[in-house]
Amino acid sequence: MRIGIEAQRIFRKKRHGMDMVALALIRNLQEMDTENQYFIFVNETEDSSPIQPTDNFTIIPLPASPYPLWEQYHLARAVKKYELDLLHCTSNTAPVFCQTKLVITLHDIIYLEKINLKEGSWYQRLGNLYRRWNVPVVMKKAAGIFTVSAFEQERITRHFGLDSSTVAVVYNGVASHFKSETISRQQEVRETYALPKTFMLFLGNTDPKKNLKGVLKSLALLESANVAFPVLVMPDIGEEVLQSMLSEIGAPLLLSKIHLTGYIPNEDLPAIYSQAVLFLYPSLRESFGLPILEAMACGCPVITSNTSSMPEVAGNAAMLIDPFDPESIRQGIEQLLNNEEIREKLIAKGHQRPALFDYKKGAATTLAKYQDILHQA
Repeated sequence: MRIGIEAQRIFRKKRHGMDMVALALIRNLQEMDTENQYFIFVNETEDSSPIQPTDNFTIIPLPASPYPLWEQYHLARAVKKYELDLLHCTSNTAPVFCQTKLVITLHDIIYLEKINLKEGSWYQRLGNLYRRWNVPVVMKKAAGIFTVSAFEQERITRHFGLDSSTVAVVYNGVASHFKSETISRQQEVRETYALPKTFMLFLGNTDPKKNLKGVLKSLALLESANVAFPVLVMPDIGEEVLQSMLSEIGAPLLLSKIHLTGYIPNEDLPAIYSQAVLFLYPSLRESFGLPILEAMACGCPVITSNTSSMPEVAGNAAMLIDPFDPESIRQGIEQLLNNEEIREKLIAKGHQRPALFDYKKGAATTLAKYQDILHQA
């Protein structure tokens, strides 16, 4: 069988969630399947180190271009050129004029449930508009559909009027390098990013669902109640954006309580999780929430939301709060900072939780689905 995998973003230096999931899938398929021929389609970008070609895995760089052009033109042409039996698109969207059997990983359908053209960056807004157009079209063509949680499976099947059996759940997993790091490695990374000795960690961006504004409001409540709290470390957020949001909520002086690092490569994150006093992940809506498990694997206690997929992923190993209520976030932070018994219980339970989510199992499920589809008449 000749199988194509769309992995457009995995060669960019600043990889994020969906990129890491696609990368893990490819690496595990390389280990378990030496028979089928794979063609991995990537963008011509900066970092070609994440995967290497093998006898049956060929990496095909396609011309660097904006994602819609890359997908609808360059990828569509490549599918025809390499005479594929199946194409797996890993990041929600796919070529509309695809002449082969199509498998889609639909991580979420947030952009179909509502769209806000006033919040988030222009890049995020345009991306949501593209997905809003593309996904309903390619869903009608898909021979196979994956998603990443039972929560998202229910949302997708209800939205499109599908039977739940038509959408397979393949959970994300935790990469093996996510574990408690040595003191020397922690110190090395602390110096690299000039981290404070004691800090909380928030991984988010300006996408409204990440709830940056709610986090800042909860810090303002802590400040007004004279509660001492560690500096909050924030990657991926610019100072100008942060200052604007702090002014908007009437708390400009909170800037001194926040440390901006810029983008942190995936290989440095375990050392940062390992020394954070807590990990704050109060998103408004997630289809999975991989950082929850990453933090747990590194021995960092987690505060996350009681909504969407997050309770499914966290189980009883995290403190669940109402992300729409800054006071609930504030209470969670204060409790976790001041109650050592709760901290230790969450750390212990958190160490056990990631083992329930396995990339190898997900890759095996994916490969079985490929074979089922290709054996259909």
